Amino acid sequence: MMRQLNWPIGFLMVLSLGCAERPAASAQPPASTTGDAVASTPDDVPLATRSQGVDWPIFLGPTRDSKSSETGIITPWPAAGPRIVWQKDLGTGYGIGATSQGRYFHFDRWDDMARVTCMNAETGVELWRFEYPTDYEDILGYNNGPRCSPVVDGDRLYVYGAEGDLHCLDVRSGKLIWKVETAEQFGVVQNFFGVGSTPVIHGDLLICMVGGSPPGSPGLYESRGNVTGNGSGVVAFDKRTGNVKYKITDELASYAAPQLATIDGRPWCFAWCRGGLVGFEPQTGKVDFHYPWRSKMLESVNASRPVVVGNQVFISETYQIGSSLLSVKPQGFEVVWKDDTSVREKAMKTHWNTAVHHDGYLYGCSGRNPPDADLRCIEWSTGKVMWVEQQPARTRERSSLMYVDGHLICLGEYGSLRLLKANPHKYEEVSQVMLTRAEPDPQRRAVFAPQPLLKYPAWAAPILSHGLLYVRGDDRLVCLELIPSANAKADAGG
Repeated sequence: MMRQLNWPIGFLMVLSLGCAERPAASAQPPASTTGDAVASTPDDVPLATRSQGVDWPIFLGPTRDSKSSETGIITPWPAAGPRIVWQKDLGTGYGIGATSQGRYFHFDRWDDMARVTCMNAETGVELWRFEYPTDYEDILGYNNGPRCSPVVDGDRLYVYGAEGDLHCLDVRSGKLIWKVETAEQFGVVQNFFGVGSTPVIHGDLLICMVGGSPPGSPGLYESRGNVTGNGSGVVAFDKRTGNVKYKITDELASYAAPQLATIDGRPWCFAWCRGGLVGFEPQTGKVDFHYPWRSKMLESVNASRPVVVGNQVFISETYQIGSSLLSVKPQGFEVVWKDDTSVREKAMKTHWNTAVHHDGYLYGCSGRNPPDADLRCIEWSTGKVMWVEQQPARTRERSSLMYVDGHLICLGEYGSLRLLKANPHKYEEVSQVMLTRAEPDPQRRAVFAPQPLLKYPAWAAPILSHGLLYVRGDDRLVCLELIPSANAKADAGG
């Protein structure tokens, strides 16, 4: 059950995510590393019944920018919020899933096994699962589950684990097609939070940020961050076989997914690696430029995906230096604008979230920690701040955005959901809800206190597919109906 959010979220605690691994639910049958069918479905039976809308097969959606082309959302929301269609307990992880042809794919960790689960996207019924052993331990105490989203390409599914194991699976059955242990093959020195850059598909290539180092390289702390690369900063694999097609740059890996674009008829790939932005031709790997952009702090990271509009590329980080906008061309670039590194105030300082561009403006969450974070809008071409969300510091939380039908869906890290107008002139909130569930109050046995359904940290950006909105918190996935089904309207005589 949901209720309208009309109370402050409270003073936000200091970030501490040393989460214990959750045991797999006893009601779930054991799985093997070859893929187990749980609720078999013939290959020729379509799963989707919602006729309108699009699939969301890759990170940040089919256009890779956290924008949906779907229309007809419910606005404003009812007091209880959008209708919950189904929900599911999750294992350990930070990422959200992907949808394709009526299937929802999710990637999490259960005990010492990384698990891919395929479900019916409209009901949550499990179809198959695939597992492989993992011993990844986060060196800074964050949770030990996957960070990357699954990637669907036709009849194949790709998952990239926190330990660096890259798997290709059959979409229908979950059977293993190939795998590559990138950490071992390329000599990857474990980064602060493991592997967190979701790959991209270009033609017959699977392009991954790897960031390997020469044999015997010291750890990041032992070297105080001065780890050298071995030319495998970005690796392109044959998506059918897993064979290496090319590898480029001595950069180490970041947590920002590579971005593909076509500029003046030419394909580009932009990989914002640990030390800076690498622009290259994705089919051959020919590097056009490298633009250094990273804080000098040892524990700073680049995690927000580049945003491309026309021939311009926007990058932003939250630790010290902020944002920069480049105009790119073969063999070079020009800086359109950049934040002044000598002053504290910046135009935008995105953390893990990727800013959303719409009609010449960028909307995003700016700030490193909850009390310092705010939603804001800036002008794309100049970096001018148009508005900043005016909320007391005690109620501020970091958030992720998705654009749809003239609105922004905003998921706060403590589980709040907001519907905002995409208005460059002011912060305009349409609806706000907190998904809740009743749980026993340990202080009063007979009283049930509502608890957040989406527990901290809710860090994954929402996804929308065929009218269904998928959001996750720490241990739960919730599917909501954001756009009424056209089939349901027809059945009701609408």
